[in-house]
Amino acid sequence: MGYKEIEIPFTLLSNNEDSNNLAILLPGAGYTVQAPLLYYSTGVFLNKSFDVLQVNYSYNDKSYDNFSMDEIGEAIKHDVHVVIDKVLDDKSYEYFYLIGKSLGTIAMASELKRDAFKDAKAVWLTPLLQRDDVFETMLKSINRGLCFIGDNDRHYNEERFEQLVNNTNIVSRLFPNVNHSLQNERDPVNSIDVLKTVVKEINEL
Repeated sequence: MGYKEIEIPFTLLSNNEDSNNLAILLPGAGYTVQAPLLYYSTGVFLNKSFDVLQVNYSYNDKSYDNFSMDEIGEAIKHDVHVVIDKVLDDKSYEYFYLIGKSLGTIAMASELKRDAFKDAKAVWLTPLLQRDDVFETMLKSINRGLCFIGDNDRHYNEERFEQLVNNTNIVSRLFPNVNHSLQNERDPVNSIDVLKTVVKEINEL
């Protein structure tokens, strides 16, 4: 049970019951774990014998109709924390990856404060750079990681992105003519190239 006692579904996938590695996927508001970036990321980690935790919140549901954007931000931080607590209570892990898409980067910025995640690797997919909590966490991050965003993304901020490039712990990639779904609306082949680049770099992180 999550924020205001609203149920938060999650899925824990495993190919190896002895795995001590966990990848945590935090999707976007409308970008689920079945969408390409997260679908193929799941495959990357399962192939490496990681357990994969997919937190399947749905803030587009009518239960959240009266929530402001600020309250959605509080809800996602609370909900992700509760789900991760439950999973870590049931099993201990040694190595962690956090992969957040858009709205999920709000929770990711909060969760990286956990002692358990001090050495976690972090993948920021279209982060909400206009939010101070997300931007400051990335700017000061000691976690090794990746950042992917397009210059046609409504959440892209040129000034803040240029500051992020100075954090050598995060490899930041800016894709030209690419939107918030990391797609080029006028060039499907380019969209596939972007997807391939992102998944390849996640695989190599």
